[in-house]
Order: sequence, then C-alpha cells, then structure tokens
Amino acid sequence: MKITYLGQAGLMLESKGLRVIIDPYLSDSVVKVNPNNWRRVPVDESFFALRPDILLFTHDHLDHYDPETVPRFLEAYDHITVLAPGTAWDKARQFGKHHNYVLFNRHTQWTQGHLRFTAVKAAHSDAYAIGVIVEDGEKTYYITGDTLYNSEIFPDLPENIDVIFLPINGVGNNMNFCDAARFFEACGAKVAVPMHVGMFDELSAENWTAEPKVVPEIYKEIKL
Repeated sequence: MKITYLGQAGLMLESKGLRVIIDPYLSDSVVKVNPNNWRRVPVDESFFALRPDILLFTHDHLDHYDPETVPRFLEAYDHITVLAPGTAWDKARQFGKHHNYVLFNRHTQWTQGHLRFTAVKAAHSDAYAIGVIVEDGEKTYYITGDTLYNSEIFPDLPENIDVIFLPINGVGNNMNFCDAARFFEACGAKVAVPMHVGMFDELSAENWTAEPKVVPEIYKEIKL
C-alpha cells in the first residue's frame, strides 16, 4: 500500500491498481468562513489529474468534504465509488453522473477489489462523523477522522491495527497532544501518523512525543 499525505486530514491510498482519496482539502475555501484559517501550504494541482476509484469522506466539514475540491473530481470523472456518511452523502449525490454513492454510516462495510472499508464511531461535532478501518489483506489501517477521545469508540475497533492516522491539533472537537497519545496507546496500533496540523496553524507534529510515530510530509509518500 502506497499512502500519500495530502495535508490536513487528506490521504491518497494506492494498492494493486486501486486509488482511494480520503478527505481531500485542495482549495482555500475555509478562509471564506474563518479568515484566521487561511491555507499555509499551496495547493498541488497535479492531484486533480488523478482519477480516484474511491472517494471517501469522514464527515461534512469544509476541510474534509470541501465544496471546492469535490466537484473537481466528481464532475471531471465517471464511475467513482463515493463513501460518505449522513449529510456528506446527501451533498455528494447531488452531482449525479455515473458515480456510485454509498451511504457509509457507522458499522457499514464496503468491499471493492481487495480492499475492505469499515465505518466506525467518531466523537465529533458532526453527529454523522465516522472513522474508517481499511484492510488490504496484509495490513489494517485506522483513519480516525476528526474525533475526541471517547471510550465508546474502542469496541468498534479490531485488535490488529497496524497504523493509526489521527488528529492532534486539540481544537474544533479534536484530540490534543495528550489525548491523542492516550488514544494511540489504548487502541493498540503499532505505529501512529499524526495529522490535522500545519494547514491552518503553526503546530508541528514533530513536537508530538508519542512513539513510534511517522510524521507525514505534505504531498509525499508516508514511509511506514
């Protein structure tokens, strides 16, 4: 599995001919709502030339389901599988075309090729927010989505998590450094990838002391 960091909470997964893009924020739309949240990192337009087989959204917030990024995929391409919960699903399916819009709420599973996706609980200000377990037959990846530390999440999780991708910024109903470290330990994952920093703030994942961790570099492959 090749995993590329797209910034904020965005990831691109590539495995055996399948390309999955998760929560891409490839615009500066948030600044129009909150001037303090201007984009610190320029958009890499080259990602719009890559057709995803699957677009996955964990919830309906601008930096996850981005109304300026989403149409650049759904209007440019056909036959994309769109996995999205609640209101994000409602918004995505308005694009129509020949896409497959899958209502991906908690406990839902979707298998495509050799990849299996399972929606799990997230504790966030969007009531429909989810985390996602991705299994490729070799490893198990857990993308928490935006979430706080909540003990109700753990029963949803498998025991053999190889890598967890989690927020550490501590605002907007996300875990802070301390709680993210506790969550990493409690879920039993082997390696953590801290995210959701550096796009709208000056925080650095290098300063998160939990180990073992891999600090991602925007637009680069995450070497796990």
